[in-house]
Amino acid sequence: MSELVSAIEAIVYAAEEPATAAQMAAVLGVDKAVVEEGLAALGARYASDDYGVELRAVAGGYRMATKPQHHEAVRQFLKSLKPRVRLSLAALETLAVIAYRQPVTLPEIRDIRGVDPAGVINTLLEKKLVTTAGRKEALGKPILYRTTREFLVQFGLSGLRDLPTLKEFEEMAQAGLEGLEPAAAVEAGAAAISAEPTEAADATLLPAGEGERG
Repeated sequence: MSELVSAIEAIVYAAEEPATAAQMAAVLGVDKAVVEEGLAALGARYASDDYGVELRAVAGGYRMATKPQHHEAVRQFLKSLKPRVRLSLAALETLAVIAYRQPVTLPEIRDIRGVDPAGVINTLLEKKLVTTAGRKEALGKPILYRTTREFLVQFGLSGLRDLPTLKEFEEMAQAGLEGLEPAAAVEAGAAAISAEPTEAADATLLPAGEGERG
């Protein structure tokens, strides 16, 4: 088991995307249950304060992540290495609307925020944080939007049921998206957003598809 745990550790460390137990089981030639046992052992190992990283379940798989108490140190270090990547407050506020009301249309987002979100939606699509999810059976059949797997990865969420409160969303945004500007406008502009994800928001994520600018 020790050798298997070491192999799992190496795979999770090297993988660019969260590695699933099924993927690792297929590569290692063992049952998924054995890999899950190894993941539990690995998680327990990194739970110790002797380590600055931990094994985290993200978007249906596993990845190594820095522990919360070290986020600020890591953020400052990364800022020193490359230019900051920013999301405008408008983009973050629109992302919050989509996250908590998905699937949602442009007119619905406009009704909540009071401004045309078309430009911001394009920004979020380019960053692969949101995607199209078909069309709503309504007049004009407007396009529906929802968050993506990349959204889960960026915010360190296992699934949409783990969506935080709006206040926590703001804090995670500042820590999870490098260089993100303070998001105080999220709560002010999202009073109409339900704090609980809808049943539709728990559905399988679909692959990715002049107003306010993002």
